[in-house]
Amino acid sequence: MAAGPGLLWRAREYVDRSARQSPARLALGVFALVIAVITALLSAPWATAHGERAPFVDALFTATSATTVTGLVVVPTGEYWSGWGLAVILLAIKIGGLGVMTLASLLGMAVSRRIGLTQRLLVSSETKVTRLGEVGSLVRTVIVTSTALELVIAIALFPRLLVHGEPVPTAAWHAGFYAVSAFNNAGFVPTPDGLAPFVSDWWMLLPIIIGVFIGSLGFPVILNVAHHLRQPRRWNLHSKLTLTTSLGLVVFGSVVVAAFEWTNPGTFRPLDPGGTALASLFAGVMPRSGGFSTVDVGQMHEGTWLLLDALMFVGGGSASTAGGIKVTTLAVMLLAIVAEGRGDRDVEAFGRRIPRETLQVAIAVSFVSATIVLIASLLLLAMTGLTLDRILFETISAFATCGLTTGITATLPPPAKYVLVVLMFIGRTGTMTLAAALALRNRRRVIRYPEERPIVG
Repeated sequence: MAAGPGLLWRAREYVDRSARQSPARLALGVFALVIAVITALLSAPWATAHGERAPFVDALFTATSATTVTGLVVVPTGEYWSGWGLAVILLAIKIGGLGVMTLASLLGMAVSRRIGLTQRLLVSSETKVTRLGEVGSLVRTVIVTSTALELVIAIALFPRLLVHGEPVPTAAWHAGFYAVSAFNNAGFVPTPDGLAPFVSDWWMLLPIIIGVFIGSLGFPVILNVAHHLRQPRRWNLHSKLTLTTSLGLVVFGSVVVAAFEWTNPGTFRPLDPGGTALASLFAGVMPRSGGFSTVDVGQMHEGTWLLLDALMFVGGGSASTAGGIKVTTLAVMLLAIVAEGRGDRDVEAFGRRIPRETLQVAIAVSFVSATIVLIASLLLLAMTGLTLDRILFETISAFATCGLTTGITATLPPPAKYVLVVLMFIGRTGTMTLAAALALRNRRRVIRYPEERPIVG
């Protein structure tokens, strides 16, 4: 009888020790364990619509895509998976979204030393230890807030699905699925045709657009703005940078996509002006990491693909369900360029000075991310006979956990699918833990070498 409590105690001691010695390793281990469990559930015969076991690579790919809230698929989600399989995918999206938000929030708070290291990692691994104190309240707030927003989106979508002829139970299920998938920026669709039939439907698409945009901001921004909703001056610098940069990218992306695709017969040309405006706005928001599409991305112009590559690589807000290098990383580097052009000594924004260490982390995250994309693209080019434009689009989409695709994912050979699996996992957890690790490794030196400037540029 004592073996059970003894084993539990040893497990808790191992978690505590891992949290103190290697918090990033513990967080990544827990996330990998979740993917393994979801893979096992999707490998069951009853998880598929035809009642046969899914190939391991397909189950693993889908589990990774759902848990990392990416949205890339190798099989048609609404047709291939049974109701059980779709429920497992939805559960993976919910766990992945909440787990990543909690992990990102706590690693971000670790930089300011506001909570203990062991507490942070216990929370990020989604345990239910009662001694978490204030961190437990944070997790409850994350869960309640995200679930409430998902419920609002589902309620907005439900009547429209009824109007389109779906029975009440089916409409409720699809509304809930789309709501969770939208807020968590997952991009999974429960129906064979996805959102293509609603390409000009503002009532259906606007709640999804809002859900994706809010989810891509990140929980720290949502909480900060909610606390000071009527006092924007009290919003912190992170919230202001995230909101302004995100809105700017949405406007820029929507306008440029409309300009490129306006006369494209495969995408926007058949639409009326209202439908084109909606499709452009939708296409401008989805590279935030949403991954939904109302038109065939594979039919877009190569120039549009290049634009979407850039938007996906940036991604959404820090500590959010979105991927990419994050909009604040882009904002900090742009502000540094402006400061350098003006000859200013400090990088400033909204009446605040940004520390040099923040710029160093932004540069490191961007360079490492670009290197990962480069290596993955080279591997995929070697494994397939596809062109660089399609490979680069797919690679960035996987790394940025966006889920947009030109249609090549399902046709990739198994080794290439495994590369995308690794890329999705790194894209969801790698840049975040790298940023936190770099920030936590800031050290003071007693002796500093003499300064000398090399020639740059």
